[in-house]
Amino acid sequence: MKKQLLALAIGSMVVAPSVAMADKGPIVYGKANVSYENQDNDVEDAWKLQSNASRLGVKGDLDLDFNEIKAIYKAEFEISIDDGDKGGETFSQRNIYGGFAHDTMGTLIAGKFDTPLKKAQGKVDQFNDLQGDIKNIMAGENRTSNMVQYSSPSFADALSVNVALIPGEDQEEGTDENGIADAVSSSIVFDQGMFYGALAYDSEIEDELVADSTMEGRLNILRAAGLVRLDMFEFGALYQLAEEEDGDGEEDSYLLSGAVKFDRVKLKAQYGLTKADLSDEELTLIGVGADYKLASKSKVYTYFSQVKQDIGDQEDTTFGVGFEHKFSM
Repeated sequence: MKKQLLALAIGSMVVAPSVAMADKGPIVYGKANVSYENQDNDVEDAWKLQSNASRLGVKGDLDLDFNEIKAIYKAEFEISIDDGDKGGETFSQRNIYGGFAHDTMGTLIAGKFDTPLKKAQGKVDQFNDLQGDIKNIMAGENRTSNMVQYSSPSFADALSVNVALIPGEDQEEGTDENGIADAVSSSIVFDQGMFYGALAYDSEIEDELVADSTMEGRLNILRAAGLVRLDMFEFGALYQLAEEEDGDGEEDSYLLSGAVKFDRVKLKAQYGLTKADLSDEELTLIGVGADYKLASKSKVYTYFSQVKQDIGDQEDTTFGVGFEHKFSM
């Protein structure tokens, strides 16, 4: 029934142009990202068809009769193009929220969506959504429920501030987390085209230290990211310090990335390292690849990535070829 209702809702938006003309939306949008990959994790070596965070969503805004404020909304779901199923769900929730926006007062949204710290990575990660994604070696890549976030307007068309409050709602057994903000995620972002920079901090966010899976719970995370975009070149860097709330364990993470573009071709590479202080475990990430642009919203690509665990002496290597199509209507 839920699947039928969602399909009916999306279909009604597509065939109702008069509604779309009144405001900016509803807009149906999505992305199909599919790759054919050889994945080798020292236990299994197999070829797989992979759906890489393909998605379908609806977004838009409504003009309100009050002080030039707009109501905004977004409902985005991941779809599995390879087998139509992810953990028993045809549609799994991604960023979903509702709220208000004003040109000079900023934006207020509430729901489940990427934290300001996660979004602070910008485009530094050259292999986002693929097996070379930085989430495989770093904490902090959270899409969190029950968030209320304020984002300032852009100062000088470049600088903005984001603050998200996350009530605990007593979700963990034996805890007394029912305050107005049991966790906070915040960021300061500077983006003026050629240069992107961000500084973000998570306080008592629910996550785990990736390099030491025994360390989990509430983390404090500091992240700094920067990206320089030139005509042909991109250079990116990211540093992160994640530590447990009680100070028992921490890990340092680094990422360097770069790309060079020739007409329709983009060659890219990145290297990442995460080191845990207690276990001395090290995780390394290597990724190299090439994109070929077919159109402004369509490309084919090939890539190779390797995630290596130092102590366990385990390597996860992936070679893949695929395509990505973005669409909206």
